[in-house]
This record gives sequence, C-alpha cells and structure tokens, in this order.
Amino acid sequence: MTKRFVLVAGNIGAGKTSLTERIGARLGWQTSFDSVVDNPYLADFYEEMHQWSFHLQVFFLGHRAKQHRMLALSPQSAIADRSIYEDAHIFVRALHHMGNLSERDVLAYRQIYDLVLANLPRPDLLLYLKAPVSVLMQRIRQRARAIESGISADYLRLLDSFYTEWMHEFDLCPVLTIPSQDLDFVHKPQHLDIVIERMQDKLAGKEHVVFPNGDDL
Repeated sequence: MTKRFVLVAGNIGAGKTSLTERIGARLGWQTSFDSVVDNPYLADFYEEMHQWSFHLQVFFLGHRAKQHRMLALSPQSAIADRSIYEDAHIFVRALHHMGNLSERDVLAYRQIYDLVLANLPRPDLLLYLKAPVSVLMQRIRQRARAIESGISADYLRLLDSFYTEWMHEFDLCPVLTIPSQDLDFVHKPQHLDIVIERMQDKLAGKEHVVFPNGDDL
C-alpha cells in the first residue's frame, strides 16, 4: 500500500480534530494533533496576547515542523490535525492584524518559517474543511471549551477571509475542499465514507472531485 501523508486545515470549529481521529481509526493511519496540554506558552498567551504572541508562534513553528517531518518520513500513512502552513498564513497574520505582533516580529518569524519550510517534505494532500461562520460559532458554543470562550464571529470572519486568500495561493500539494456544514462524519458513518472516498479519489490524481449537496446526503 502506498504511504500517504495528509494534512487537515480549516477554521476553528470546522471539524478538523473529529475528521482526523475518524480517518485515522478507519484507515489505520497514524494521527497527530495540536499541542495544547504540553504548550508552555498558551496560558500566558491568553493572559497577555501582545507580550506572548511571538513566543507562542515560534513554539508552534518548532512543534509543527518536528511533527510534520516525523509523519512525512514515517513508513506508515499519517494524517495531522492542523498544518504548519496555517500558522504563518492565517494566525500570525491575524495576530499582526489585531496589533499583537509587530511588523518586526512578523518579519523575524517569516524568515525562520521560510528556512524551516524549505527543508520539509511536501504532503500528498491537504483537506480543507470549510463551513459558514454561523455554523462555526454554534459548534464552538456547543463544545464549551473555556479556552475558546472569547472567540467572536468577527474573529472567525477575519480568519475565514485569510483562509480564502491562502487557498487561492496554495500550491504545495493538491487540495480537497470539504463542505463540513453538510457532513456529519461524527454521527453518520456514511458521511465519513463519502469523505474517505473523495479523499482517495484526490490522492489517485482525479482533478474534479465533487461532494453531494446537503439535500442529497
């Protein structure tokens, strides 16, 4: 069986972790997730974003680069929740936009990021989960994580605009855009079947992969 390395990207609440877990379990792939429990900067960051944003993003850069390389070079197929690319193109940009990262810090970060990226293997596929901001907000409220209590619709809309721009430019590997508002791959195994089938089609080189709309599911 051909070894595959797939990344899952998307806005907060889009379903990345749930999909990563279920694809990994269904296909027997190695899985990897965001560093939260063992992140030494996260608590400080939420207390004082302006002071700790640069430290947090540098930590994430090192963590994700190590994770990315390990999964890419492993003989086992793997799927990862969140990509190293999103830190630079989405979250560093958002922190700068909100005044929590200076232009000097962004330039320093991007210099390190570009050097790291030049030495990382490319993934075979990026799964981009997309859902309306209203759906994202509903999911965030339902899961009621304390760390996400301050997330606003305006912030999600800002991230969504950055994701849209990034997707127009991204060319490191094929992209499969998944309309996650129509697919309940947590509670409906047939929806997970659809995602895996479309993912395998894309990995096989099919250019046009279409998902059924909500009425047909």
